[in-house]
Amino acid sequence: MTRISRRGFFRTSAAGAAGLVIGFHLPSRARGQAAASFAPNAYLRISPEGRITVVVARSEMGQGVWTSLPMILAEELEADWNEITIEQAGASTLFGDQSTGGSASVRTTWDPMRKAGAQAREMLISAAARQWSVERDGCRAENGFIVHAASGRKLSYGELAASAAKLNPPDNPPMKNGGYRLLGKPLPRVETRSKVDGSAVYGIDFRLPGMKYAALARSEVIGGKVADFDATAAQGMPGVSFVGKIGDSAVAVVSDSTWNAIAARRALKITWDKGPNKDLNSAAILEALARADQAKAVKFFTAGDVSRIGGRRLEATYQLPFMAHAPMEPGNATAHFRSSECEIWAPTQVPQDCRDTIAASLGLKPEQVKVNVTLLGGGFGRRLEHDYALEAALVSRAANAPVKVVWTREDDMRCSTYRPVSLHRLSAVLDGNGWPTSFTHRIIGPSINGQKGSKPVNGVDSDFPDEASFLYPIANVSLEYVMTETPVPLGWMRSVYALQVAFASECFLDELAVAAGKDPLAYRLHLLAEDREIKYFDSSWRTARLRNVLQLAAEKAGWDKPLPAGHYRGIACFGCFSTYAAEVVEVTMAKGSPRVERVVAVLDCGQVINPNILEQQIQGAVVYAITNALRAQITIEGGRVAQGNFDDYPPLRMNEAPLVEAYFVPSTEAPSGAGEPPVPPLAPALANALFRATKKRARALPLVPANTGS
Repeated sequence: MTRISRRGFFRTSAAGAAGLVIGFHLPSRARGQAAASFAPNAYLRISPEGRITVVVARSEMGQGVWTSLPMILAEELEADWNEITIEQAGASTLFGDQSTGGSASVRTTWDPMRKAGAQAREMLISAAARQWSVERDGCRAENGFIVHAASGRKLSYGELAASAAKLNPPDNPPMKNGGYRLLGKPLPRVETRSKVDGSAVYGIDFRLPGMKYAALARSEVIGGKVADFDATAAQGMPGVSFVGKIGDSAVAVVSDSTWNAIAARRALKITWDKGPNKDLNSAAILEALARADQAKAVKFFTAGDVSRIGGRRLEATYQLPFMAHAPMEPGNATAHFRSSECEIWAPTQVPQDCRDTIAASLGLKPEQVKVNVTLLGGGFGRRLEHDYALEAALVSRAANAPVKVVWTREDDMRCSTYRPVSLHRLSAVLDGNGWPTSFTHRIIGPSINGQKGSKPVNGVDSDFPDEASFLYPIANVSLEYVMTETPVPLGWMRSVYALQVAFASECFLDELAVAAGKDPLAYRLHLLAEDREIKYFDSSWRTARLRNVLQLAAEKAGWDKPLPAGHYRGIACFGCFSTYAAEVVEVTMAKGSPRVERVVAVLDCGQVINPNILEQQIQGAVVYAITNALRAQITIEGGRVAQGNFDDYPPLRMNEAPLVEAYFVPSTEAPSGAGEPPVPPLAPALANALFRATKKRARALPLVPANTGS
């Protein structure tokens, strides 16, 4: 199979979607449906009864795409929002890449969804004008109707569906440039009611008649395999109908319930071949990073020449551990293998990957595998992998029955993929006034894409262009990467490398401000004072936009006002996924441990589709980032992950959640990412606040080890 990086997926999504969908007429589908429904493109259907179905090709995992993406289409269509229904697309060839991640859902489908709605609107106007024998210019679309201005006559979209379906879609329909009726409005999320009343179907909820349940015993030692197993006891357990080896590294137990399958799994007697990693541990991994060959450093961004700058030099080393995604819904998928076809129901971020990998593994063609996408109980990048769906397909074939595979929390924690460990060496030279004249950031760590088979571009992980920016226009800058290797399975995790880079660079910038005797906000604003455009790979960043979010965060947090006794705050900003973010974190201390009391977060993510959803995205990202900063740490002992559940990998609890104030900069720029950009500034802002509280500089995450609480 051809491998492509995550960045590659999301960079091509917009172009791929536009090429495959916009202007892609489906006449056979439109005319073949009952009573001539109108389906001008793959995103939209309008029935003669006036029901408007919008097809969403991205996965809904809490980020609100079932609402935001239809809003974009409905805006151009001039639809009645109350007549909109949502259809989740499964794996398809109609939408370009369907991967959901990289904060790309809105930014890569903004134009395709607008064009799809505008395309249909123009066809409906033409159909009405023909029916009335009037000029098109005298007709307009309005809230689900085409209205003739001169006579006041109007026809509903449903009444025009049959005649509009006979027309050819325009290739370049006119689109709005402001004056929005839906966009920018805080419309309620369409799936909220089903989540409240329990009718929403997540992967773990899905059922089929006659379905069996499977639990797999997997090697917890990285790279381990099944040497032998005794299934005698498990086969005698209640409800068990199948026990068998799946691949080289797992044994599956199929039963009549998840509980019985898990209980029978415990009865298995497995001899494991632990393989070459049985003695691997975290200390050795970190030592390898420290000893990495610095001569292999690749410069991926430069300005000026840092080697020529002399003066007062400051240096620091920062360190980040492996981290787990830990979504609340553990891995699961349902599969029904039927001889020459297989159907999957999965909470996946990559339906096409599921389809293609399962097809290859079962000896089928991709069109013989149907992947249905359910709601996701959290993704955070973990469901960019599709191991759980492949397991379900293989077990279904082996057991000759529809099967649901359910992972336990321990399975999810110990047999997963992880945010990479990394080491960061930073250096800066200050002039006589304390301002940096050079800045060097060397990142040392393994490459996610490299491990997955996507060749690094000029020695650099291909996700760096989206996630490893430095937006301060210092005269001499060098960003460098030393790629190492690890047997620990790596995966993309919410904000990926951006968290690592922001933690190191924004904490170090605070160190420079302290060394210069300057306020950390004033220090950053001075560096960003001049309006500059920074060319970074194929993106252009504007210092004015980063300065604006920084100023707004400081203003909303009352940076210039004194804090109550025992309260301390820190600030940080960062740009990733084409979005600018800044945060102020306020903490108190209790028995030497921090408590986050308040977070003020500001985003400039271009045109806001739904401010209600954006606020939720920011709040959720902040809470997720607090856990990452305070506690998240995966350690390796004896070749296996030491952590197993939320007792030793504890998330932030409800009673610990701070006040989160979310703001955004009004903008007419095209939408950019929102799900991940609020994550990176949190850890450095929190660490900077802790420095003000303790006068000690924390240069490693987690800031509070899991066994001490927070």
